[in-house]
Amino acid sequence: MATLAARADARPLHPLHAMLLAFPLALFVGALLSDLAYWSSHEIQWTNFASWLNAGGLLVGAFALLWALVELVRSRRRGRPGLYFLLLLAMWVLAFINALVHSRDAWGSMPAGLWLSAIVALLAIAAAWTGYSGFRTGDVR
Repeated sequence: MATLAARADARPLHPLHAMLLAFPLALFVGALLSDLAYWSSHEIQWTNFASWLNAGGLLVGAFALLWALVELVRSRRRGRPGLYFLLLLAMWVLAFINALVHSRDAWGSMPAGLWLSAIVALLAIAAAWTGYSGFRTGDVR
């Protein structure tokens, strides 16, 4: 007979934390799409959009990162919460570097800004996937 082993430290994200995690995901993917639009059209306004989307992702991502740090400290396990925190930390640091690259003039930020936006978007997707899948391991005995 299979029984589900429930642990006290195996819990999904808090709803507010889940909302905070949704913003960097959408904003960093939007920044990547804006950079791709600039790459194909050379319309300077797209780099402005990418800069603002990146700044918004940094702002809300900092709060999600802080919450992940608190959850990592409170958790007895280090595996999945640690991976989640490291993904968010890498996302935030590279997004900060991306903001510095995007502070140059429009064409001066290419192609480094495009590549950084792609990496940050992939890290945001990975962090969201890890965070939304919960810290449950699905232990069935």
